[in-house]
Amino acid sequence: MRKTTNSLVALLLLMMVTACGDDNPQPKPRGYFRIDLPEKQYVTLDTMTRYSFEYPVYATITPDYYSPDENDWVNVVFPVFKGTIHLSYKHVDGNLSRYVEDAHKMIVKHIEKASGIHDSLIIDKERDVYGLMYFLDGEGVASPLQFYVTDSTRHFMRGSLYFSTYPNNDSLQPVIDFITEDVRHLINTLEWK
Repeated sequence: MRKTTNSLVALLLLMMVTACGDDNPQPKPRGYFRIDLPEKQYVTLDTMTRYSFEYPVYATITPDYYSPDENDWVNVVFPVFKGTIHLSYKHVDGNLSRYVEDAHKMIVKHIEKASGIHDSLIIDKERDVYGLMYFLDGEGVASPLQFYVTDSTRHFMRGSLYFSTYPNNDSLQPVIDFITEDVRHLINTLEWK
């Protein structure tokens, strides 16, 4: 009996010694949910009076309810991602500089939260589309992507991407990149009427 007790104590002692190692347990970093991105497919929005463009099939077009007098203002809504591209349109009549300045003011509003702002020039002489696309980096930036395009004489369109969620761009970055491709496609298929 004594031999069995000694063996049991030795076994427990051995287990305790081997269980204690130099491994310091560390908490795992916070993870994000996996985001399944749909296949890219586009349809044409040709019902507007001043312009047409292609938008993704996984998005819907809604009127801008906050500006009911503006017939050519629409939202491209991405319900799966809780995101919206707000598109506003203005007819240019010698006031292009005012619209461009307003677009720049909208970007400046985000400087406080942005850690960086990068722009990309848009020039398409064949379709008469010129403008700038802005990428806003940083934690808490409400709109990570904004742009404006114009033909310089008659048409001006401004767009901004917003999400109906806390603006955590680290976790949203795959969706922001995905929708950025859709914005580029929208701009590349934009036709003035």
